Amino acid sequence: MRVSFFPVLFLLLPLLEIAAFVLVGKQIGALATVGLVIASSVAGSLLLRHQGLGAMNKVRAAMEKGEDPSLQLATSAMAVVAAILLIVPGFITSAIGLLVLLPPVRALFWRLFGRRVVFTGQFSASGFRRGRDGRTIDLDSEDFQRSGQGGGRPDADSPWRRLPEE
Repeated sequence: MRVSFFPVLFLLLPLLEIAAFVLVGKQIGALATVGLVIASSVAGSLLLRHQGLGAMNKVRAAMEKGEDPSLQLATSAMAVVAAILLIVPGFITSAIGLLVLLPPVRALFWRLFGRRVVFTGQFSASGFRRGRDGRTIDLDSEDFQRSGQGGGRPDADSPWRRLPEE
């Protein structure tokens, strides 16, 4: 019988965060503890705003150069996750968020989990293209209309209704 890790984590993490609040509060005082939590949340919000805008620019620049943007996309996603962990009130989540912000830690995550990242496009020197499976018909909005709504019936002889034989 396999026990999932996430329900245990969601039950245990709030208890650990409360214990961390109590321990830090004893050492530096309640007001300083609340100040640290607020400062962490503000820093995470600013980082999330910066990383959200910067992530798209990094991926776009890699694609314009004709490079594979998977590393930029993954590191940007990890930075966004780190920012969200900083926003969540708590010292343990903030510490994990700060660790994820470090480039060596992100590089370690990429080495460990990068093989599991799968893109569903084709990469060529001219950039990414969606994979064509022979069953996809690309239409503009003016090429498509629902003839059944205007009282007419769909044309059974239309080439758009037939798929090529496989």
